[in-house]
Amino acid sequence: MAKALLFAIAALVLGGCDQLVDQQMQDIHKQVAQDATDQYDIAKRQGDLIQICVQAGLVAASYLQAKDEANYNSWKLIEDADCAKAGMP
Repeated sequence: MAKALLFAIAALVLGGCDQLVDQQMQDIHKQVAQDATDQYDIAKRQGDLIQICVQAGLVAASYLQAKDEANYNSWKLIEDADCAKAGMP
């Protein structure tokens, strides 16, 4: 009985740890995407078309890493438009 209780408690704690780690990873991915977006905004204000293209690609990549398909798709469109303006295929 004690072993079963100990096993149940360990499973609960470890399961809770997995959820905590998953949440922390999601928070990290969101922060990385936000940082990349902030950097894109800075590049956009500076006006260097090549840098804007590159930064848009980094934002898209951050959403890909986060497995956020909707934002990834949106930023790929922004990247394509910005890179076209910069003369980059």
